Amino acid sequence: MKTRCEWAGPEKIYLEYHDTDWGVPEYDSRALWEKLVLDGFQAGLSWLTILKKRENFRTAFAGFQPDIVAGWGADEVTHLLADRGIIRHRGKIEATISNARVWQKIEAREGFDTFLWNYVGGKPLQNRWESPDDVPAFTPLSTQISKDLKKEGFRFCGPTIVYAFMQAVGMVNDHLVSCHRHAEVAELARTKSR
Repeated sequence: MKTRCEWAGPEKIYLEYHDTDWGVPEYDSRALWEKLVLDGFQAGLSWLTILKKRENFRTAFAGFQPDIVAGWGADEVTHLLADRGIIRHRGKIEATISNARVWQKIEAREGFDTFLWNYVGGKPLQNRWESPDDVPAFTPLSTQISKDLKKEGFRFCGPTIVYAFMQAVGMVNDHLVSCHRHAEVAELARTKSR
């Protein structure tokens, strides 16, 4: 039996996410935006809720293509508010649309991936947490990234959301050292860097 981080499970979708996705370094600008949006929708809810609705979100938000979503307006907001397959929160929906426009600006200027990964020098930070109690909810770095994203115009990107995002996209390896994925993700960081 594999040892996993305590938060993973017991549902199959959660175990699969932990074992294949969480903490894997992600360098694609569009995929990074998708994960940041989903972490914003997760605020106040469980991640399991978002995982179960992830495919619905992808359908509702045009495959999380920011260049498409950036062109949306009031009609699309009304349509999304009626979509029972996603989290129907007006503020988060409107923020997703405006965040797509901010993504376009950053992507054109330097690349959204470059903007984010420059904070960690292009390679994941390797933490060595032994207990779930050791893992912070946010850090000075996530606070700085949050401030900088907000300065650019992003919404729903507080320090806790940003840290959860950093964990999800592998900017930090927060698998516990006892977890079978810690060493695997650390190796990915060595072989899959910018």
